[in-house]
Amino acid sequence: MVVLLRTSVGQSLRAARTTQGRTLRDVARDARVSLGYLSEVERGQKEASSELLNAICTALGLTLSSVISDVSRDISSREAIKLTVVDAA
Repeated sequence: MVVLLRTSVGQSLRAARTTQGRTLRDVARDARVSLGYLSEVERGQKEASSELLNAICTALGLTLSSVISDVSRDISSREAIKLTVVDAA
């Protein structure tokens, strides 16, 4: 299984936004990014530059370091999940 950074970043941002009860439109306006772009970032289809990621974090009232920590934990947990095939012979 391939673990993509952009997928984890998007999931973290979407979780923060929905926990706050905010809409994509609201956060996109505050971050000064297009609604479509923010949607693509949240779905893991676009990789946000550090400047745009910082703007989105600021709009959500988050620190960049807290999002990166969340993403790091998510990726670590996914990397730990591996299936092992044991030969019974």
